[in-house]
Amino acid sequence: MDRQRISRLAHAHHPIAAPLADGSVSRLLDRALGGREAGRVLDLGCGEGAWLLRALAARPGWRAVGVDVDAGALTRARETATALGVVRRIGLHHRDAREFTDREPFDLVLCVGATHAFGGLLPTLAAARGLLAPGGRLLVGEGFWEREPSRAALDGLGAAREDFADLATTTDRVLADGWTPVYGHVSTAREWDDYEFSWTGSLAEWALDHPEHPDAVAAREAADHHRGGWLHGYRGTLGFVTHLLRRD
Repeated sequence: MDRQRISRLAHAHHPIAAPLADGSVSRLLDRALGGREAGRVLDLGCGEGAWLLRALAARPGWRAVGVDVDAGALTRARETATALGVVRRIGLHHRDAREFTDREPFDLVLCVGATHAFGGLLPTLAAARGLLAPGGRLLVGEGFWEREPSRAALDGLGAAREDFADLATTTDRVLADGWTPVYGHVSTAREWDDYEFSWTGSLAEWALDHPEHPDAVAAREAADHHRGGWLHGYRGTLGFVTHLLRRD
């Protein structure tokens, strides 16, 4: 069972692929879009387009572009955009986000929970820099260590200690790269728990509802493995910060 299909099923009830509650998403988007009534927004690693669709619904003058390697997720994004009546204001590209270019710059670039597509936070900042219009903003979500990770936490994530830093160091790296945080949000324990229970629960429930499907066993195993890695490993150790940035 491929990872893209697992992700689509796991996010069925939590379309924002990050530990962020609806209220947090709304506040972040409101600050990111600012007072502009019109503009262009790009999501690098957009999945089913949840961020973009919310932005378009909130700001009728904005246009959006989404990029993702998951063709199935992009199909879902297009279907939802059609149902919401915003499909004419969104362009969706099936390609590696690292290869995306555009002739026009963007007023807002998003990469929340998808910095792995670029190999980490700093390469993501470099990619976004070349896509932003002067005065544009970047909304980027990244993991950080709430505390020193144990071996169980690292194993649960399939990560290495150097994959993340603490919050202060993560922010210092952003500043040193020529960006200024103008807003931000650190996901709460409640947001994390809701996200993880939704992720594992949605996947397990699909397996229970489709016992004869050839992917049912793999889906259940993926849910159980993920739940174990979270509850017995990185719960309370891995944090998540969403920075709203402007270039110096």
